[in-house]
Amino acid sequence: MHGRRTRVAARCRAGVAAALLAAGQAAAQAPPAVTPTGTGMPPAAAVTLGAHTLLAQSEGFGTDPAVTAPIATRPGGSALIVFNGGYAGNAAPPVDSYANRWTRLGRVTYGNGYDGFDVKAYVALRARGGPGHTVSFAKRANAAGEISVPFVEVRNAGRLQDVAQNYPAAGLVLTSGSVTTTGPATLVALWWGDGAVTRMTATPNNGFTVIDRFLMLPDNSGVQCAVAFRQVDAAGTYNVSWIGAPIQGAILWLLAFQS
Repeated sequence: MHGRRTRVAARCRAGVAAALLAAGQAAAQAPPAVTPTGTGMPPAAAVTLGAHTLLAQSEGFGTDPAVTAPIATRPGGSALIVFNGGYAGNAAPPVDSYANRWTRLGRVTYGNGYDGFDVKAYVALRARGGPGHTVSFAKRANAAGEISVPFVEVRNAGRLQDVAQNYPAAGLVLTSGSVTTTGPATLVALWWGDGAVTRMTATPNNGFTVIDRFLMLPDNSGVQCAVAFRQVDAAGTYNVSWIGAPIQGAILWLLAFQS
């Protein structure tokens, strides 16, 4: 707010002068507001990774509904991501304990002979949250079937700036699509392997850190998955490559959130 100069006439009444003096003393004692230079708004809080968890149910031991472990999310201002990897028939939308509205981002069917399996992604922007936050999926087609459900909070995220999804063929190094940001962002990457194996590794590059994984599967099978994130401080175009062993294909997602 621009300052205004007030000139007081020398012969003003004593009561007016006293009132102006008192107001000036109060203003001097009040702490100054801190705002970015040239604006009248407080600085936006930085977008950052929040709480997260990964539910994994193995084949034959699943439950209906599949419910994630509770996490403590922010009361407001966060974006939420949840994925459903498993039987395509278990296609009910997510329901969370704070009644948020979820938007579906896409559906990718597994190859490599896994007929009837897919990965579905959902996001909730400007989400409500709090303690004991869970997400559940009804499993109408196969209650006992295998399923993996990553649930991730991105704090102070006003928008999903960009998203990339691809499904590279089997190889030692699998590279995601690219996302472009216009400023600082939180990037969330997911790897969904398609190999008929139960013990594996999946390691991202480009400054990404794994936060949740299900890579040591039981003998009765499960849906392998890894989740990683990276904070970036500037506008740019980013991707991530995953090095996996043994070699397999994988469905890859990369999401960029900004404040």
